[in-house]
Formats: sequence, C-alpha cells, structure tokens
Amino acid sequence: MKKYIANLTVVENRPLNDTMFLTRLKGETPLPEMRPGQFAEVRVDNEADILLRRPISINFVDYDKNELWLLIQKAGRGTRRLSMLKAGDCLNLVMPLGNGFTMPAPEERCILIGGGVGVAPLLYLGHEIKRHGGKPVFLLGARTESLIAELDLFQSLGDTYVTTEDGSMGEKGFVTGHSILQNTRFDRIYTCGPQPMMKSVVKYASATDTDCEVSLENRMACGIGACLCCVEKTTEGHICVCKEGPVFNSKKLLWQI
Repeated sequence: MKKYIANLTVVENRPLNDTMFLTRLKGETPLPEMRPGQFAEVRVDNEADILLRRPISINFVDYDKNELWLLIQKAGRGTRRLSMLKAGDCLNLVMPLGNGFTMPAPEERCILIGGGVGVAPLLYLGHEIKRHGGKPVFLLGARTESLIAELDLFQSLGDTYVTTEDGSMGEKGFVTGHSILQNTRFDRIYTCGPQPMMKSVVKYASATDTDCEVSLENRMACGIGACLCCVEKTTEGHICVCKEGPVFNSKKLLWQI
C-alpha cells in the first residue's frame, strides 16, 4: 500500500480522561485508503530535541468528512506536546504504515478485546466489520471506569462489555475473566493493549482453538523497518513489527503463555 507524507489540520483535540485525548484531523485533499490496524508516524513540532516521530494507531477514518482520528495516551514529552495542539494547528504524518487486521467473513462471530489505549485500533475495525455485514462484539478493559475510552462509540457499533480492575464499571477483574468469554463461542478474536493482557487473551484463544490476531505495541522509531528498534521473535524469525505488523496471528508469536 502506498505511503503518504501529509499535513493535516487539527479539527479538535479533546481530553477524554486524565491520560488519553482524541485528536481529529482533516485533510485538504482526500485521505488515502487506510485499513484497520495500521498506524501513522506523527511529527512532534516545536520541540528541538524531539527528533523521532511518534507511532500512533489509526483510531477511525471518516471519509465523508475527510477526517482521521488518533486516540493518544500521554506517555512522555512527545505525546504531552501533542496533547497541547489546538484547533487549526498543523500536524505532519507519514501514513498509512504497517499491516492491518484480517477482515472476517460476515457470518463469523468476532470479539474485539482492548485494554486501555489499546482500544484505539478496534473502533475502526469494528466499524468496518459492521459495514461489511458483520456483528462485532467488544470487550473493553481498564483499571477504573474513567479510563474506558469511547464507550458510546463502541456501543453504537455492537454489543459492548466492560471489565474494570476495581469493579467501578462492568464486571470486576480482567478481560479474560469476563463471563462473555465463558458463555459464548467466537470464531475470531482481535486484541490490542498491554502485553500481559494480550498474553492472557492469546492463552485463552489457544485453549479454545480460536483464531486470534494481536496488534503489538513494541517501541518504534522509523516506522519502515530500517532501524530494527521494534524487532519481535516469531516463528518466521526476528521481524520488524512496524513493517511486518503491527498485527500478527497469535500462532506466529513465540510468547511464553
């Protein structure tokens, strides 16, 4: 898929909670084709000593409005600087990068499991599954209720279940302990979030012989497979997550689960 370097205009930069914010961007020319699970490399301007772009998952693409959405977590100086952008500011991106999720057949029963800011790529995936005639089910996890992002948007696309570690919303505990996984058989699982959570999901998928795709969040730099910063050990050898991923079938990952 062809890659683009584009300057997009900030339409809105809205905090969703203490750690996450939603950046809506608009292009002057039509946005390129982007698949769920791909990401963008975002340049951080006005910070002389921040040289590397920041990899951000594509949260949603609204082609009718020509908008790209990025759900970002404040994790360091770069992302904190991005959280300060105002409507009308310009943001430079390289996009779309990486390989996305495999689209299911409409009749397949799919559950999309996300933790924290890892829910970001699952919104666009759920939208595309529904657009192609499927019925996505979402399972979202977080430490507490305030850290569940975009809940209303997920609910508009399909049945949505929640776990929180403190029990403030949904079932108390971790996503793999939710009753929906005990009571319903799914054909496909898609997941993104903290690695311990994803390992638990992969363990569940292995135990139930369920096809599972994992979106990795390895630390990245170049985004094109040149710097070897994000290498992951797989059944096919050591490969760059940014170029060959970030989405992998879980059976290719050499995780100890």
